[in-house]
Amino acid sequence: MSTFKVEQIYTGCLAHGAYYIISNGEAAIIDPLRETKPYLERLEKDSVKLKYIFETHFHADFVSGHLDLSKKTGATIVYGPLAQCGFDCLSASDGQIFELGAIKIKVLHTPGHTMESSCFLLLDENGKEHAVFTGDTLFIGDVGRPDLAQKAANKTQEELAALLYHSLRKQIMTLPDDVIVYPGHGAGSACGKNMSKETVSTIGEQKKTNYALRANMTEQEFIKEVLEGLTTPPGYFGYNVMMNKQGYKSLEEVYKQALKGLTSYEFEAVAESSGALILDTRNPNDFAKGFIPNAINIGIDGDFAPWVGALIVDVKQPILLVCEPGREEEVVTRLSRVGFDNVFGYLEGGFESWLKSGKEIDTVNRITAEQFAKEFQKGVTKVVDVRKESEYAAEHVEDAYSMPLAYINDWIKNLQPNEPIYIHCAGGYRSMIAASILQSRGYRNFKEIEGGFNAIAKTNVPKTDYVCQSKLLS
Repeated sequence: MSTFKVEQIYTGCLAHGAYYIISNGEAAIIDPLRETKPYLERLEKDSVKLKYIFETHFHADFVSGHLDLSKKTGATIVYGPLAQCGFDCLSASDGQIFELGAIKIKVLHTPGHTMESSCFLLLDENGKEHAVFTGDTLFIGDVGRPDLAQKAANKTQEELAALLYHSLRKQIMTLPDDVIVYPGHGAGSACGKNMSKETVSTIGEQKKTNYALRANMTEQEFIKEVLEGLTTPPGYFGYNVMMNKQGYKSLEEVYKQALKGLTSYEFEAVAESSGALILDTRNPNDFAKGFIPNAINIGIDGDFAPWVGALIVDVKQPILLVCEPGREEEVVTRLSRVGFDNVFGYLEGGFESWLKSGKEIDTVNRITAEQFAKEFQKGVTKVVDVRKESEYAAEHVEDAYSMPLAYINDWIKNLQPNEPIYIHCAGGYRSMIAASILQSRGYRNFKEIEGGFNAIAKTNVPKTDYVCQSKLLS
C-alpha cells in the first residue's frame, strides 16, 4: 500500500496546476494559488501538518499563495538555486533532498524559463523516482517560454533557450520513462505556446510526442523552434513577478477593502473621486442591454483573470465592481490571483440597483449574425475579427481584419472614429470586452455581432481560409 498521496488541484481560468502531497502526517504544496482556504481545509480534513511550500519559480501569470500559507502554517517556502526573495525562504541547492513522511522530494535545477526554475522529483518510500513536478520547465506537448526572464537574468532569449535545452536533456530526459509528469500549466496558459489539454503524462510519452524533447534535436534547432511563434507576453506579468519576489498584502486585507457594498450614489461618488475603473463582470448578453457608462465588461464566466491582466495591465489601478449579486467574493478572489488588489468596493444589489436609482445607462449596438449577413457588402464592409491570429488563420470572414483583443490597446489608436465597423470574436465574450473598451474611449462607430464567428459561419457571408498577409495586424 502506498505511503503517500498526490492530488492535482487544477484551476481552469488560469490553466494552472497546484499539487498537494501527503505522507505519514506531513504535507507539501507545490505552486499554490493566492487563496489559502482550500489548502487549509484539506490539511485539516487529512489531519496533516504542512511542512513545505515548494515554488518551481517566480511566477509571472499569477500571484502565489506562498506567503499567506507560510504565515498560517509555519511551513518553509522552498525555491531552487539562485532565488532571491524579499521574505524568508530557502533557496535550495541542486540535488538537495527534502524528507516528507516516508518519501523524499529532490530538487532538480532547470534554468531556462527563469534562472531559478526548478523541478521537484518525488522519490517513493523505496527511493524510486515516481513523479516530477515540472512547473514551467516542461509542459505536456511543450516547454516554458524563455523570453520572459530576459531582464532579470541579464540574458537574451536565445541564451535562456540554450540553458533550457541543456536543463531538459540533463535533468528531465534522463529520468525513467515511467516517471509521471505533473506540469504547472495546461492549454490556455500564456506561459507556453503549444500546450496539450492533458494535464498529466509520463517522461516516456513526452519523449515520443513533445517536439522539444526530440532525441536528435540540436541546440540550435531547439532555440529556433522554441522561440518561433511566441506572442507578446501580457503586460501584467512583470507586476506579478515582483509581487511573488517581494511580497504582497494578505488576502484578508484585500477582502476587507474590496467587499464593501456601495449604494448607487456612493458608487458614483467613489468612481468620480478615485478615478476608479468600473469593471462589470456580468454575462456579455446582460451587459449589452444596459450598463453604467464607461464600464468595461469582462465576464466572470470566461477567462476572466487573464483578460483583466492583459487588458488593464496595471495591478495598482483602482477598481469598482459590478457583479451578479452573491458573486462578489468570487470576483475579488479571482482578481487577487493576478495581483489586482486595489478594489474599492462593489455596487450593492448589482446593476438592478443602478437601474432603480434612475441614473444614466449605456447600451452596446449589438446585432444578430443574420442582420450582419443582410448588411454585409463585399469589398465595402469593414469587419474587425478580435480572435487570436490562429483562429483567424483557420477561417475568417472574407477581407476581415485580424485585430486580436490582446492587442486592443495598440490597434485602437489607428481606428478612424467615423468609419463604420463590425466587430466579432468566436462566440461573443471577447467582442463584448472589445466593444466596452471602445465605448469607454469614445468610439461608437461599430456594431458588435452576437454569437460571433460561430453564428456568422451559419449565414451566407463569404468566408475564406486563405490568410491575406496585408490584412494581418502588423
